[in-house]
Amino acid sequence: MTRLYNQPADFAGELTEGFVAANRDKVRLVDGGVVRSTQTPKGEVALVIGGGTGHYPAFCGLVGQGLAHGAAMGNLFASPSAKQIYTVAKAADNGGGVILSFGNYAGDVLHFGMAKARLNDEGIRCELIAVTDDISSASVDELEKRRGIAGDLTVFKATAAAAAAGYDFDEVLEVAKRANLRTRSIGVAFSGCTLPGADHPLFEVASGKMALGMGIHGEPGITDVAIPTADDLAEMLVEKLLADLPDDIPDFKGARAVVLLNGLGSVKYEELFVVYRRVSQLLEERNISIVEPEVGELVTSFDMAGISLTLFWLDDELEFFWHAPASTPAFNKGSPLREIPLEDTVAVADQHAEVSTASDASKQSARCFLGALKAAQSVVLGNVEELGRIDAIAGDGDHGIGMERGINAAVERATQLVDKQYGTGSLLIEAGDAWADKAGGTSGALWGVALSALGTAVGDEESPDARTVAKGVAMALNNISQVGKAQLGDKTMLDALAPFSEALSNAVNNGAELEEAWHQAADVAKQSADATADLVPKIGRARPLAEKSVGTPDPGAVSLALIVKAVGNFITRTKSLAA
Repeated sequence: MTRLYNQPADFAGELTEGFVAANRDKVRLVDGGVVRSTQTPKGEVALVIGGGTGHYPAFCGLVGQGLAHGAAMGNLFASPSAKQIYTVAKAADNGGGVILSFGNYAGDVLHFGMAKARLNDEGIRCELIAVTDDISSASVDELEKRRGIAGDLTVFKATAAAAAAGYDFDEVLEVAKRANLRTRSIGVAFSGCTLPGADHPLFEVASGKMALGMGIHGEPGITDVAIPTADDLAEMLVEKLLADLPDDIPDFKGARAVVLLNGLGSVKYEELFVVYRRVSQLLEERNISIVEPEVGELVTSFDMAGISLTLFWLDDELEFFWHAPASTPAFNKGSPLREIPLEDTVAVADQHAEVSTASDASKQSARCFLGALKAAQSVVLGNVEELGRIDAIAGDGDHGIGMERGINAAVERATQLVDKQYGTGSLLIEAGDAWADKAGGTSGALWGVALSALGTAVGDEESPDARTVAKGVAMALNNISQVGKAQLGDKTMLDALAPFSEALSNAVNNGAELEEAWHQAADVAKQSADATADLVPKIGRARPLAEKSVGTPDPGAVSLALIVKAVGNFITRTKSLAA
């Protein structure tokens, strides 16, 4: 249990402040995360890593000479927003381009992908490396669907060392891809982790059992088995990894590998050394040369009791990069590096004046849309725990918290813009940006996309009518489909949004006013969300635990159905008040 905190909502920001205060010789704070506080050669390719907070020393602890140039830090177990990633990448860029690397989770893929697009649009070359080392999360035939766990470290280290060696962008990118393909991990958990302010863990493991194949965000394991002895556990993990060799290593005998034995938060170092004793014996018995192993906390999950084992299969070049020196707050290797502090810089505030050019009709309509957002806020806040509960069955349990952060940020920003006399379109676009920025995660990205699309369709010239709103919802559906890559039947929010959009458009086209059309569509969304209980997830964090989710509706579909129902009730109340 996390015992020391002030307000749970402030935990991530406060820990970042404290981390920077304790490590000013290596890192400095920027909006969205941290970057090096020491000089980097001009033209060097920059590695920016990131993910949710709660995994220290990943990700901020790995920023420094010889390793990452910056780290984007999301909220607790939530991916950083595209805005945060973009800001960190801009601060870390040395003129040689930026490689963004992160664990392969849906929210991270979305947000890092959007940040990449923005950087590319500005002429900064940028590519993505999603780490896919967890063998339990997908089969060897679907490597691209595997998630990233403690193997993040080996990929980050090789990539950064190649950049420090003066490799050009394409060469660094090739090293990163090769390191990822040669990294394999598997983990177990004995108990779940508890987030600040929560009174129960994200998941529980039965007494005397361990969850095999857990993830670092509290995702439950693939199967529960009896807790073995330390030696038996070592043998289980080693055998599973040796059965999943990279394609270019047909025979492990005589091979060289870096070994990471990672503690996830509550397993003590003494226990790790007992397990590692047997791991090293098993590998040496198979004529595998162990190169500079690491035993300790490398990628954690708050107070989760668990461990993971990683094998990083080396070639001559990757071995050279693993040996290369590094100096960060949490990871040091090799000879001391010459670290030259950056000159003090003064941040220049954005002097852009917020000036509205909206029509009076659009400004008045913006107040109604703020009311709709507040109605959504009310229903989200009333269902945070339930949304978290259904998400925890096959996911990581943070959907309710993420929705809370997102809608609160959207309402706050929309309120500011109404006071500044902004129009409806601009209000919705900026509210969407605020939602995505504060919520992080998959849902944050998708709701940001949805509000932005609706705002674009509505614009700032007219007071939107039923057809314009229906068009905006259809645009939101289209954009979410493109960004999220989900399809109907994948068990996502799309399974409620698509029927809602279709029903809304059909009702409007048949002559219904917005109130009637919206209520009809909201009923369809509720039915469709309930029906997702029968589906098996095909993408996202719930996919590896597909069977566990059968019988429970998708949390993203449920939250969307709740919101559109609340907005429909607001439309009715507004109409009756006007009358």
